[in-house]
Amino acid sequence: MSGWWAYLDAPTRREVDAQVRQDRFLQAVRAAWEALRPLGLGLHEAQKVVYARYEALGDQVRRTPPDPLDVPSLAARAAARPGRVVAVEAVWDGDTVHDWFVILLAVLDEPRGEAHLATVYQRAGGSKAAGEAGQALAEHLKVPFHFASPDLPDDEAPRWRTGG
Repeated sequence: MSGWWAYLDAPTRREVDAQVRQDRFLQAVRAAWEALRPLGLGLHEAQKVVYARYEALGDQVRRTPPDPLDVPSLAARAAARPGRVVAVEAVWDGDTVHDWFVILLAVLDEPRGEAHLATVYQRAGGSKAAGEAGQALAEHLKVPFHFASPDLPDDEAPRWRTGG
């Protein structure tokens, strides 16, 4: 485990562990990083501290259930967003706990932007499941589907549009 854990005070350790037990990775990283940043802890190292806590706590972590990937659930999420869906897009992202994962997005017009529909982790079938769900939703909505790098994790692959 990272030596940084020893520098955390007891209340912050309890907070980090409570966030990890609830599978709240970003909140746990934030707590560790804010407490140790004055001592020189960087964000990447804070992620490593939290990852080590995930490993240490093991079965105590209440993993967040996977986002639903069925067309009615995804369509309902898309419909709840302001604006018109003009495309469905799958993009890669990653972190130290989940490794690579795929995010399904509704690309919106008026207002221009994008809306998160689902996150698909490798343990839930990864890119294949995300690609199939995204394609099915796009067909249902009668809009294009874009997944620039379905076979290889690439968080810098070309996007549907830039400047969203």
